[in-house]
Amino acid sequence: MSANKGWWVPTEDEDSVSKRFLRKTRESPLVPIGLGGCLVVAAYRIYRLKARGSTKMSIHLIHTRLAAQTCAVGAIMLGAVYTMYRDYIKRTAQDAGEK
Repeated sequence: MSANKGWWVPTEDEDSVSKRFLRKTRESPLVPIGLGGCLVVAAYRIYRLKARGSTKMSIHLIHTRLAAQTCAVGAIMLGAVYTMYRDYIKRTAQDAGEK
């Protein structure tokens, strides 16, 4: 019973994870920034866990999650607005200049 040890290797026409990540980053640069911000906010809030004072643990964790999600969703929304601007407003202005 021999196993094919190379079954998990992607074929040459498929992108590797790093190539796919770089391509997606070029298409939408604010998403990795948002995810990084999310991680930074979560790490900071967890670091500040000891100095939460009289705040209940559950409330502190809810605020941590809310701050991290706000950072990530805000970056995604900014990316969507930029993409809409680039695709519609900027392209419409260039089309009007050509005519």
